[in-house]
Formats: sequence, structure tokens, C-alpha cells
Amino acid sequence: MHYLKAVIKETIRLHPPLPLLVPRESMEYINLKGYDIPAKTRVMINAYAIARDPMSWEEPEKFWPKRFLQGGSSASVDFKGCDFQFIPFGAGRRGCPGMTFAMSVVELALANLLNRFDWSLPNGMDARYLNMEEGAGITAYRKSELIVIAKPHYI
Repeated sequence: MHYLKAVIKETIRLHPPLPLLVPRESMEYINLKGYDIPAKTRVMINAYAIARDPMSWEEPEKFWPKRFLQGGSSASVDFKGCDFQFIPFGAGRRGCPGMTFAMSVVELALANLLNRFDWSLPNGMDARYLNMEEGAGITAYRKSELIVIAKPHYI
């Protein structure tokens, strides 16, 4: 189950559900790392860019779930809002209230699907050549369909 959780975290890191988090408005003037942000300025957080920042992540474009396992370069990093290099659900008191529920549901659903089926690609397709492009929109989605074959373990 630890590896499954690491795969889910890595998937969410590379493909956050909301690439741009809910906009916020600055309450007062602030100079943030050399940028002047006047009061009442609408600020949008790019979770997609943050999660792929080479200053925060070793090989940020690589799908590497082991980074979140014990001994991995990001083993202690979590998405609950304390580690700002990984905020797919936002952070602070305005973070997503359904985060814990969503993660539990995803873990349960994936564990059951992986336990009950053998998965393969149709017609001898090679996974290395899958189109992983994302479409632009409010939420992240695949540009092209992913077609897989599920064979039940127990017939």
C-alpha cells in the first residue's frame, strides 16, 4: 500500500487536479522576493509549475514514485499544506476541505481495481508511446483517451 500511495502522490504532483489554484486577493501591499504586489491584487498560484520546479524536485519531469518512499529524496514531503513545493489541494485554512476524503477514495478504488484485474494495453501497444498530453481547462484531463483491457482475476 505504501508504493500505491507514492504512485498517487507522484501522479498528483505531475498532474494536479487544478493546475491553477483558486485565486486569492492580497489584503495589503507586499514585496515578495523582489515582486511588488499592491493591495487588492488578484493572485493565482500555479500548482502545476510549482510541482515541476527543478529547485524543489530532483528530475521534476520524470514519473518517479520512489521519491515519496522511505529513503527517497522527497519522502517527508506531503500535500497537506506545510510543504509549499507540493500544494495540489491548496494550503492553509482555504485548502481543499475534501482532500483527506478524496485521497482515501482514490486509494481504495485503485487498490480494488489493481487487486481484481490484470491490466494490459490493446493490440500490443507499448506504454512508452502513450500520448500523455493534457488538455487545457479548469481541471486537468488527458487530451486523448486511454483505452485499456481489464481481465478479471477470478472467473
